[in-house]
Amino acid sequence: MYKLGAAKRQRGPIFFVMRLIDRYLLRQLIAPTFLAVVALTAIALLSTSLSQLEIIVSQRQSALVFLKVTLLAMPQLINMVMPIALFVAALMTLNRLAVDQEIVVCFAGGMSRWRVISPALRLASVMTLLGLILNLWVQPASLRAMREVLFEVRTDLASTLVREGEFTAPAPGLTVYAQSIDNGGMIHNLFIHQAGADGAATTYTADEGRIIKRAGKAVLEMHKGSTQEFSKRGVLNYLTFDDYPFELSQLSRSSELVHYKPSDRYLHELFFPDLTQDWERRNHEKLLAEGHARLSTPLYNLTFMCFALWAIIGGGFSRMGYGQRMAAIGGAAALLRIVGFAIEAASENNAWLNVMQYVVPIGGMTWALAGLFQQKVSRFIDIRKTRRNAFVGRTRAA
Repeated sequence: MYKLGAAKRQRGPIFFVMRLIDRYLLRQLIAPTFLAVVALTAIALLSTSLSQLEIIVSQRQSALVFLKVTLLAMPQLINMVMPIALFVAALMTLNRLAVDQEIVVCFAGGMSRWRVISPALRLASVMTLLGLILNLWVQPASLRAMREVLFEVRTDLASTLVREGEFTAPAPGLTVYAQSIDNGGMIHNLFIHQAGADGAATTYTADEGRIIKRAGKAVLEMHKGSTQEFSKRGVLNYLTFDDYPFELSQLSRSSELVHYKPSDRYLHELFFPDLTQDWERRNHEKLLAEGHARLSTPLYNLTFMCFALWAIIGGGFSRMGYGQRMAAIGGAAALLRIVGFAIEAASENNAWLNVMQYVVPIGGMTWALAGLFQQKVSRFIDIRKTRRNAFVGRTRAA
């Protein structure tokens, strides 16, 4: 009993020191990972927002609408760049720790390989769980909201009816022209020509006009103008007015509905679609591929972290750095992700390939762990032995 208690007291400080080292290694990884995720997300967000900017500008929407669309696209982009950011941040951090011999000290102090890599694997596991949450709930909710905003932008009568200095045809038989539109939304020198199916035609001209809402309906309110109505009997009626409301409800596409793409749907909608609907029946395999991709893509966080650990810890110590090994393993990680994208695309036409969406990241993880543990820890401990033997040799010589 005395020996057992002494062993516990002796092991207590060692475990406390190892716990401190674990926390230190984890802190060294968290900050670069966060910065890498923010930086890569910003780059991806910039490239994505450029495609949305054309729609917003052409439809004359406000900066608030553009900001809303941009923010709603962020969850999908974060999940896309997270494995890459984790890989880059881990490579940078682990390379610095290895060059500064901090990892060597951990091994020389008696820490096992699992103990050294456990902080990195815990961080990757948290990122995997976060990616799964984004995939299953956050991304569908945000993309649905973005799809609805873009639908409102495309069907907004206030933006599609009148364009400055252009003749537009927002509906069959209707032609609209406006000379200018000021910042307050006031339309100047407005011209509207409406042709009926029975041969009748009506022309409206107005000095000013504005699109407003009345009882929830869009109305083009015209001021100081005239109407010329040519009936089907060939009679011309001319009328001047100070104010005239032109109903726009006849131009609204009330039958058009928002269509949710596979990326906008929740997991149960992907795996159990309503096969009574024609579109879902024709795209059943595409929905299945999207569903399996939602579950498998977060695994790349763990896979890429294993590749980063393999690049730094999977070989012998080098004072000159690990540039060649990092480049080789980085290329292998990039190739693995490209294969994953290719299999995801191929699964849309071949449902049996969906199992490969899991095999690729898990197989890459296994490959990286095998390469990581292939190198024995004794190479790191040999440094300590070499220094100790050199010290003993100098002592004996003296």
